Amino acid sequence: MDKTSFFGLILALVALMIGMFLKGVSPAVLMNPAAILIIVLGTIGAVVIAFPTSEIKRVPKLFGVLFKEPKMATPKELVFMFSEWAQVVRKEGLLSLEAKTADVEDPFLQNGLNLAIDGQSADYIRDVLSEEIEAMEDRHQAGAAIFSQAGTYAPSLGVLGAVIGLIAALGNMADTTSLGHAISAAFVATLLGIFTGYVFWHPFANKLKRKSKQEAKVKYMMIEGVLSLLEGETPKVIEQKLASYLPTAERKKLLQESEVAENE
Repeated sequence: MDKTSFFGLILALVALMIGMFLKGVSPAVLMNPAAILIIVLGTIGAVVIAFPTSEIKRVPKLFGVLFKEPKMATPKELVFMFSEWAQVVRKEGLLSLEAKTADVEDPFLQNGLNLAIDGQSADYIRDVLSEEIEAMEDRHQAGAAIFSQAGTYAPSLGVLGAVIGLIAALGNMADTTSLGHAISAAFVATLLGIFTGYVFWHPFANKLKRKSKQEAKVKYMMIEGVLSLLEGETPKVIEQKLASYLPTAERKKLLQESEVAENE
């Protein structure tokens, strides 16, 4: 579970409720069926128009990505994994990894190892796996674009909802006692549109982009690791090469842990 997504949503909702309370506005005003209909269904309708069916079908899965941690090896785990495999390869040869591929859960890494074991060239392996990463990034970019567009449409629909509400309020000027209430209710759509657009949809799009970059980084590390095994590089060289993908502080700590492990 991605705790930051849940925590962020709860924090945003609490901030809205407390802010409304401090301003003397009852949270009950948010229960405006007309405003909710315009914002929610209007945003969904606009997004459905903007994107092909094949991409819209992926929306439920995208929500899963937002609220779940990806099941993939961490960069630190990859460094030690490839270092261990490098020791095996130097002693028993590349074919010795064939028995280990069945235990690899990541399909991308498994494919890379199989290509190396099958004797494919380094250039071929890099090209095949890099194209797979590019295709993945294109899919992720399309998914993020759905939420990004929703974040663009929602505030505009909020303005539309406010205009509709004002039309209704000004159309009944004779009832001056309820005019103020009608005008305030008209702006509920604007509130919902801005809130959902800039607290939900745009942040969702940004998180999908960030998760895509993190996954791509891990996969590029896998490519370098597989090619290093193919070239017969030493465990130390592989550790230093893969550690270059990490931030400086993490890289230094990881290499220190590796040295301690070697000396024990």
